[in-house]
Amino acid sequence: MTARSADPASPPVAQRRDQRSLLRELPILLVIALVIAMVVKTFVVQPFVIPSGSMQDTLDIGDKILVNKLVYHFRSIQPGDIVVFNGAGSWEPAGPAAGSGTNLIARVYDDTLRKLFDAVGSLFGSPLDQTDFVKRVIGVPGDHVVCCNAQGLITINGVPLHEQSYLYPGNQPDSAPLGVSGEFNVRVPAGYLWVLGDHRAISDDSRGHEPDPHGGLVPENKVIGRAFLIVWPPSRWRILPIPATFDQPGISRAAATATAGVIGAVPLTWLCRRARRRSRTAVRLPRRRTRPGRAPLPEHHR
Repeated sequence: MTARSADPASPPVAQRRDQRSLLRELPILLVIALVIAMVVKTFVVQPFVIPSGSMQDTLDIGDKILVNKLVYHFRSIQPGDIVVFNGAGSWEPAGPAAGSGTNLIARVYDDTLRKLFDAVGSLFGSPLDQTDFVKRVIGVPGDHVVCCNAQGLITINGVPLHEQSYLYPGNQPDSAPLGVSGEFNVRVPAGYLWVLGDHRAISDDSRGHEPDPHGGLVPENKVIGRAFLIVWPPSRWRILPIPATFDQPGISRAAATATAGVIGAVPLTWLCRRARRRSRTAVRLPRRRTRPGRAPLPEHHR
């Protein structure tokens, strides 16, 4: 009796099963990856695409930035931060209430498929829409911001800002779009921010919205997150730090620094205390007693 020779043209049964299993699992893996990406986008980091030149040369038209949506759960907003915020109700009229349309099919589409398509598309970078803005924070709650002093510099609580490192070339601190005054004298109330663009001569920022409901101020609860990285195009890749001029004493950063210090000190303090407890336990550990007439065991047998 001779054994049947295997047909080299047909794959083994186990291999065919693996291929079928992979085909069945691939859609599930793709869905899981999509869900994870959407969760990250919703709660952690979201990409945005810059549509205008109001933040040049820091952010150029077409730059894709990453916005940290968690950072302000751990520290307060700081002067010098670049933030993305929703201007609906402050700089722009509040949108219509959800479901206020008359077309039932359109409302169902807007509440289901449209949101899904928008969420999937935003994974690759959402363009800032008509109610979203990106600006640099100049004043935070409690700050007195003025433009300008005798030297032509913006001051925060009397401390002059030296903005040459980030202002658009040729702009001055008080440069403003046509018809908008570049001068201001504002005390920032609790819960609000005063923001400006780096390309002052064309920036639609707090100065141009002073006639609006909040006097050009941005509610802190409308901030989506902090822009911290340019990821596209590759030639523009860089981190977006807070300029050094905002580190001067007198600018409102003490509260944020203290908060960050407390958050960092908690685990360090816990580790130090645990190490001290272990060291005290080791010192107080009694030596092992030996029975009379028996030599103690060597150290490597204990």
